[in-house]
Amino acid sequence: MASKYSQISVHSILILGTLLILAPIWIIFASSTHDSYTIVTKGMQFGIGDEFLSNYQNVLFERSGFSKEITFLGLLLNSLVMAFGIATLTVVTSLLAAYTIVYFKIRLATTYFWLIFTTLLVPLEVRIFPSYAIVSELNLTNTYTGLILPLLASSIATFFFRQFYKTIPDELLEAAKIDGANSWKFFIDFLIPLSKTMIIAIFIFMFVYGYNQYLWPILVTSSEEYWTVIMGMKIIRGSFSYIILSIIPPVLVVIFLQRWFVKGLLYSGK
Repeated sequence: MASKYSQISVHSILILGTLLILAPIWIIFASSTHDSYTIVTKGMQFGIGDEFLSNYQNVLFERSGFSKEITFLGLLLNSLVMAFGIATLTVVTSLLAAYTIVYFKIRLATTYFWLIFTTLLVPLEVRIFPSYAIVSELNLTNTYTGLILPLLASSIATFFFRQFYKTIPDELLEAAKIDGANSWKFFIDFLIPLSKTMIIAIFIFMFVYGYNQYLWPILVTSSEEYWTVIMGMKIIRGSFSYIILSIIPPVLVVIFLQRWFVKGLLYSGK
């Protein structure tokens, strides 16, 4: 009986939590199907309106911005390039950094790792002006390189890969050496396949991180050509429709890759 009540309590909490998360999203979606006059006079709506197609067509195809050349699809492309660039390069650099720390017998390897890890305590907002100065001196403002490069190193990703590599038995390395595999071949043929779930987990985390960036893009881009979806929320009409469309890409990434994301986080703690 106690177990039954416990299950009911747990399910009730989960349902309540789900409703608290989904209710604001539903209100935004429902409001996005009403005209502006209804929203201004009656506030946000809970029921579906009759302006769904016209509102979403306006957001997708109407040109806005100071130059009247900005479209949602253009902003979305910039955000996807930035997010994919940050996620992909972060995975690559973190893989290599963790591999070096764990498998190469270098002096002060542990010290190097903790130096990397302490950068987790220094968020982008603290180092944003030096980062901008470097990007500006390299003439990388208003470029995809300038948007991506300062954000591609991640101490938390390096930490997760390091913890995962430490769970791999030493016998695997010895077997690879007996088979004649060098360091690079061991990394590509053995560690990369074993790290698949961790790679996907870190990719999802960094994709969402890159996609949601606002402060850095707004500093490093003065040209509307490189503005991102997050930056465009104030310049495109139909803000509720815009919000719904803007959250679709990260939601799809998480939905389709969630199984590997959970596995990767579980393996990192072993």
